[in-house]
Amino acid sequence: MTTPRLKNPLSHDDLVDWGVVPTMLDGESRTSGKLLHKGADGRSECGIWRCTPGKWVCHVTRDEFCHFLAGSCTYVHEGGEVIEITPDTAAFFAENWKGVCTVHETVTKLYMIR
Repeated sequence: MTTPRLKNPLSHDDLVDWGVVPTMLDGESRTSGKLLHKGADGRSECGIWRCTPGKWVCHVTRDEFCHFLAGSCTYVHEGGEVIEITPDTAAFFAENWKGVCTVHETVTKLYMIR
């Protein structure tokens, strides 16, 4: 078995278009990415994800760890907590996290969902 790996993730321009975020509030954020691994159960996965500017409702349906590599965005939890994201920010969003995400400058992150 070969170990999945991704070298120089910011240099990848071969990301797959994953479409427009379906819960847009303002703008038209488009996402793209590359799956590095998907678990046999189909639930866990990791890879790289990119999103263009816009504002949308965010509902995290499974635990997700993110390491943001580029761009800037703001997550506002439905309870009021404000999370400012800039390059080299790591964040963990627990299952059922709900709020609003505003992408100010195209963001790129590595992620792991379980």
